[in-house]
Amino acid sequence: MPHLKIEYTANVDQHADIGALCKTLSHTLVTLKDANGALVFPLYGTRVLAYPAAQYAVADGEQGRTFVYMNMRITPGRSNELVTAVGDAVLAAANEYLAPVLGKLPLRLTLHIDATPPAYEGKFSS
Repeated sequence: MPHLKIEYTANVDQHADIGALCKTLSHTLVTLKDANGALVFPLYGTRVLAYPAAQYAVADGEQGRTFVYMNMRITPGRSNELVTAVGDAVLAAANEYLAPVLGKLPLRLTLHIDATPPAYEGKFSS
């Protein structure tokens, strides 16, 4: 883990390559290091997925409004300082990538990180 899910209004697709944003954020996550220089997240556990919302109402419902909402799930056990550093890095990378869109559209960019233990976790891998 981490699993980073991006929900966004479909009108963002006209202004940004969301697939490239996913790759940018994945690279950010798999290269983050803690204070000891160790990678924060495992390479093969990292997932970044994006889902456009074809139907949406933002604020007053005017169709030119946009949002990009990112929700990241991580396993618990990391310090608050490390989680904050991860959040700052991911949000900064998304903000930098989306800067041209932020300059053109009324866009809200949000990141929410959840660190909760799973009730069940089963895995198969090759």
